[in-house]
Amino acid sequence: MLLQLKDSGELVKINDVQELIDPKSNTVQAKEQEGQEEQEADSYQKENLVFPSGEKLPRCWLDANYRNATGS
Repeated sequence: MLLQLKDSGELVKINDVQELIDPKSNTVQAKEQEGQEEQEADSYQKENLVFPSGEKLPRCWLDANYRNATGS
């Protein structure tokens, strides 16, 4: 799965989708999509990632207590 870094717009390939959708994990391992050679995996804060369309990640992927929050 490809996601985009908010600040730079660069694409990153998520190594493990389960890690991405786990709301208890604040980071995810991914590889930058630069050039033709495979890049080394790096850790990224999930709050700094969006879908390539610019849409935010679902709250249930980011907040383990999303059901307990009031309002919104």
